[in-house]
Amino acid sequence: MLADRGWERPAAVGAVFGRWPEIVGPDLAAHTKPESFDDGEVLILADSTAWATQVRLLARTLVRRLNEELGDGTVTKVKVRGPQNAPRPSGGLRVTGSRGPGDTYG
Repeated sequence: MLADRGWERPAAVGAVFGRWPEIVGPDLAAHTKPESFDDGEVLILADSTAWATQVRLLARTLVRRLNEELGDGTVTKVKVRGPQNAPRPSGGLRVTGSRGPGDTYG
């Protein structure tokens, strides 16, 4: 049924994502999570910028290891995204209810 509907690769990728700790090891798996697979690219979310950097350094090894599980050439690239923070507002610091420098100097 999987072959008839073309679901072999998505099912294999889902199985790999489900076994993430076994494939990458418990330390890396504790701080990362595979998010998606699209057109040969795996998106991995990291819980800190330090772990995102570590995954980027291990990208070639991860591609090789994932291809061992999924078949040669299935994964061509690993993309990493660290924690997402809201953009900082531009300009100086503001205090709610402030009327500017007159509040401080008189």
